Parts: sequence; C-alpha cells; structure tokens
Amino acid sequence: MDAVFKALADPTRRSLLDRLRVRDGQTLRELCGEVAMARQSVTQHLDVLVAAHLVTVVRRGRERLHYLNTGPIHEIEQRWIADFDRPRLAVLGAIKRQAEREYAMSSESDTGTVPTYVYATYIRATPEQVWKALTDPELTARFWGHANVSDWQAGSTWEHRRTDGSGTVDVTGHVLVAEPPTRLVLTFEDRPDLFIDQAATVTFLIEPYQDIVRLTVTHEKLRDRTALRAISHGWPAVLANLKSLLETGETLPQAPWEMAPTES
Repeated sequence: MDAVFKALADPTRRSLLDRLRVRDGQTLRELCGEVAMARQSVTQHLDVLVAAHLVTVVRRGRERLHYLNTGPIHEIEQRWIADFDRPRLAVLGAIKRQAEREYAMSSESDTGTVPTYVYATYIRATPEQVWKALTDPELTARFWGHANVSDWQAGSTWEHRRTDGSGTVDVTGHVLVAEPPTRLVLTFEDRPDLFIDQAATVTFLIEPYQDIVRLTVTHEKLRDRTALRAISHGWPAVLANLKSLLETGETLPQAPWEMAPTES
C-alpha cells in the first residue's frame, strides 16, 4: 500500500480524486480546467494516481478518460478501519452517504444523466484465460451463476441464462465488438424490446502486464440511478468470484452478490 499512501499524501492528487468522485470519466483537459498548474504537472500527478491504481484510464479515440477506482481505498478500510471501530463509523458513514446521495440526486435532476460505471481488477492470469472465462458458458456458470451463451462474433446475439435448468434468460444483447483476447463490447439489457442504440453497453478491456492482467469493466448508458446502484453492487462481486476462480481454481465459498449492499 506504499504507493497508495504516497499518492494520497499530496493535496493536489487528493483534489483530483475529489473531482473524479463528483464527476467520473473526465479528460485531461477537463481536469486541468480548475487546477492552477501546467498541464504537464497535472499529467505527472495523474500518472502517480494511475500507478497506485486509484485512477483507471479508458481510451476513447484520441481521448483518455479518467475514472476513480475505489479498490485500494476499500483495501485500506478493510485493513485499518473495519475491525476497530466498525459500528460507530458505519453510522457516521451512512449519514454521510445519505447526504451525498441527496445532493447528487438534486444536482443530477437538471441533466437527467447517470454516471458511467467503471471497475478495474488485477488477476494473476493470461489474457486468453480471462477471455475464455468471460465467454465460456461452463466457466461463466461457475463464477457468475449464469451461463453466457453466444458464438461471440460481432453482430451476434448473446444470452445470460440461468443454470437452474429453467433456461430462463435474464439478460440479453448483441456483441458489438469481439477482439480476443483483449476487448469485448456487448449491449446489456433485461428488456429485449430495446433497440441496440438504446441499450446499456458493457466493455471488457483485458490488458496484460507480465504475469498479470488488468480487467476493466465499463458499464455505460445506464437506465437510472437504481440501475447504477445495482451494478455497483453486482460487478465487484462477480469479478471477485472470477478472480478467485482463475487464481485458485475455485470460486469463493459463498456467492458474493448475495451479501447485502453496504448502502441500502
């Protein structure tokens, strides 16, 4: 955690994280807009945050969008806070989150927009292993509780089928981009009547680095804040199960998505 504490020690970097917390997915130009320093200096601060895994960068054409990654902060909380003063901090945290939610909802009422959700995790595996885990129906059934079924060709449909024998499809969509083993883009909807351009999209970006990969999941065009809360609980749980399966050969002993969300 040395890199995380070093990154958080600087007030400018904390300010950049605060700005991403208010509005995620900003470009370098947008982040430079309210900082009284040279563009190169801001870039250097962002590089430190990226190296500490506090910020994830997603490329869109020529632009680089910066997203807050809460994973390292969560690890600090689990190691240094959770076991010491959980009840009192839980009450204070709930009050703080409720106030922030009410402020965020009032602020967003003018635009009607819902933020894009981005989550990154690091897995000891090859890109080919991660790609297979995301597209093989038997593997997805193990770590996701549903079988992802498709031929995974661009333009094809895909289905998220229950594994209870009912054959029920809870999520469906189309494969927009399939570039094995590094990039997969899907429409992701529980309403098959929606047109492709109306449906939410999910992008899986698989980036290798020596013996590990970084898997970044970007979920866009969410229907509303209820959908955002649901996937904010679901994606970390699913990806934790995927990470466990690839690194140990076994999923987590309990389905992580069955735990109650930290925010009600």
